[in-house]
Amino acid sequence: MHTTDSGSAATVSGADDPGHGPAAPTAATVEVVVVAVVAVLAGGVLRFATTSSLWLDEALSVNIAQLPLGDIGSWLRHDGHPPLYYWLLHGWIEVFGSGDVAVRALSGVFGLVTLPLAYLAGRRRGGPLLGWVVLAVVALSPFAVRYSDEARMYAMVMLLAFAGYLLADDVLRRGRDGWGRLVGVALVGAALLWTHYWSIWLLAAAALVALWRVWRPTRPADRAAALRFLGALVGAGILFLPWLPSMLYQSAHTGTPWADPMRPSVAFAFFLFDFGSGLYADAGFFALVTTLLLALGLFGRARGTRHIDLDLATEPQLRAEAIVGGLTFLIGIALAFVLRGAFATRYGAVVFPFVALLVAGGVTRFGARWVRFAVLLVVCGYLGIGALWNIADTRTQMGAIGAAIDEAAQPGDLVIWCPDQLGPAGSRAVSAEVRQVSYPTFGDPALVDWVDYGDRNAASDPVAFAQRALEEAGPDGSVFLVWNTEYKTFDGQCEAVLNTLAAARPAQLLVEQQSTKFEHGYLTLFPAPA
Repeated sequence: MHTTDSGSAATVSGADDPGHGPAAPTAATVEVVVVAVVAVLAGGVLRFATTSSLWLDEALSVNIAQLPLGDIGSWLRHDGHPPLYYWLLHGWIEVFGSGDVAVRALSGVFGLVTLPLAYLAGRRRGGPLLGWVVLAVVALSPFAVRYSDEARMYAMVMLLAFAGYLLADDVLRRGRDGWGRLVGVALVGAALLWTHYWSIWLLAAAALVALWRVWRPTRPADRAAALRFLGALVGAGILFLPWLPSMLYQSAHTGTPWADPMRPSVAFAFFLFDFGSGLYADAGFFALVTTLLLALGLFGRARGTRHIDLDLATEPQLRAEAIVGGLTFLIGIALAFVLRGAFATRYGAVVFPFVALLVAGGVTRFGARWVRFAVLLVVCGYLGIGALWNIADTRTQMGAIGAAIDEAAQPGDLVIWCPDQLGPAGSRAVSAEVRQVSYPTFGDPALVDWVDYGDRNAASDPVAFAQRALEEAGPDGSVFLVWNTEYKTFDGQCEAVLNTLAAARPAQLLVEQQSTKFEHGYLTLFPAPA
């Protein structure tokens, strides 16, 4: 194992195959550096640029984080996530406030701090060239930009995943396995577990790779380093034990009632869409380009300026990264499919570093300087378009609905959110002095209780709910119903609430549903009798 002063010719544990030469050029050219710097400047701005109102998951995160610090963990038993991000967001809100820009800025900071780690990861695996290309890819990736623009934990997951990767690389490949780095592995691993449950599959994949190195070490020192790394992962698990009872309760009672299971191939395709382009019209083509670059990063080797060789046994440079990322995704999505759990592309935040490295590696497989530059421009171009699309996209219609309620409501009127999943974002957008409740609990719409969600909804009585709403509004109060018929486990129930209210009072449709918005609904007014 040895490294040069610049790190550009690192040959650690098979990073390059001396029998065939380097997998890619390692020296960064000025035009690549310029593109990366521009990408960082643009990506830095875009991480704080969205103007959309908070949608369900964001508003729910903020509402939970605003609970007393000691209550956050107990409420999350009704939600489905571990508490670390919510604790940090609680402290952030104490300092910076709870406005949309303020609560999202925490993720933006996580996104910015991730950028130097991305450069360092690329530099280790392919010298300055790969470092600058990875930096450009991460800076403009629509996936990274979007989740740096959301009040959710996924930018934090990406930051921790990059930090964990660098520490694991130190221990397993660079032979720097002193106690400081091993403690770092344990702490970062524990932080990942306390932030998102898909981190379990990332740590499991890393453990499997370490076990392989114990069984089939390349060098004598590999077995000892891998054993110490496994010990650090055990330490991460021990640090997670206090939360384990809550996780088991969530697993038994919350789950993902908002979506159906997704086949692994479909899940991977959607993740590539989200990583490389967003969901605009040309996303399919650019997802294909991303897939090609992934393949080149894993199988390709530059041979001169006009040829790229493909090795079906994979190139050593990014082989370990591909194995860990692939295993993580396969374990997670296979278990979700078998156990009938849903998959959302944001869960892929745990494998984001590996995908970014492979895509950037694909760019460096082009040996001709100006061809490589052209490919990088194309990649940054479609990533940038996707990032702009993501920050310009209005994710929820609740802001417009809240404004319409504010304009029409009088003090004492009643607002119903049906189903309750519209409540967190919708109630946040309403400033009028009205009473707000959610269907089916008639409770506070700021929070959603996911415990035994489907069973609870199936046992609900929409007619009785609507009659209670009319009684509580009284003869002088109007009733506003925000409703959507597309949510799982609510078959026909919001329509029944609507029809019961309409049988008692004339209905006025104030806001039409805009189905192009991710979160949308109708607003119907049932005015007080004249």
